[in-house]
Amino acid sequence: MSTLNMLVSGLASGAVRIVDLTHTLDPDFPVIVLPPEFGQCARFRMEEVSAYDHRGPAWKWHNISMSEHTGTHFDAPSHWISGKDVPNGSVDEIPAEAFVGPVVVIDCSKGAAENDDFELTPEIIAGWESDHGRIPADAWVLMRTDWSKRRGAEYLNMRADGPHSPGPTPEAIRFLIEERNIRGFGTETVGTDAGQGAHYVPPYPAHYFLHGAGKYGLQCLANLDQLPATGAVLIAAPLKIKNGTGSPLRVLAMVAE
Repeated sequence: MSTLNMLVSGLASGAVRIVDLTHTLDPDFPVIVLPPEFGQCARFRMEEVSAYDHRGPAWKWHNISMSEHTGTHFDAPSHWISGKDVPNGSVDEIPAEAFVGPVVVIDCSKGAAENDDFELTPEIIAGWESDHGRIPADAWVLMRTDWSKRRGAEYLNMRADGPHSPGPTPEAIRFLIEERNIRGFGTETVGTDAGQGAHYVPPYPAHYFLHGAGKYGLQCLANLDQLPATGAVLIAAPLKIKNGTGSPLRVLAMVAE
């Protein structure tokens, strides 16, 4: 039996399970809020064009609009100034094979439950590796916080000094890139950086270091509690937008039962 036939057989038998890591796009899903002097991310909008009526008697469809970075979405290198000159840096230029690959999940849910500003550090990564082995090169690394279980205002968690949500320290993201050569980094929050990431040096270090190194980001993931620490395969294919800096997408994981 060929490798692909084995995969199809596994999916049919239930030996391989598909986990949907994607939030539903709707107008109420929160988007990142920047200081008012900057341009803002557009929420998802859907307008009915016809619904089996005089506007189109045999069909129903909608016009949709949103930012490239709305909902569960992909960040390409060209999204950040550090990655603006990276070769193949927009979503239409990234090789298709980059969208399918191994994934590891670092469980930070206990810390995030106790501290909204919980940080993923090199020490936490070292502890994870002592339990699960070295993070393989070219893997996706996902930071599980269970933040995706929050809704509405609790998701952005805005306060007088801005949003508060967990994320990696500059040292952690540099370690993952420079010492483990990861494919990309993903979170359950609205960005790959902590809510207070503007106060790090450099500001928003996950964006700065990831995209400057030609790596990718995934935000607003869901259901990371359904993934094993190792062994799953991630499928994260953005829309092929010309010169696109990112894209909403359906993120799926294949898990062996």
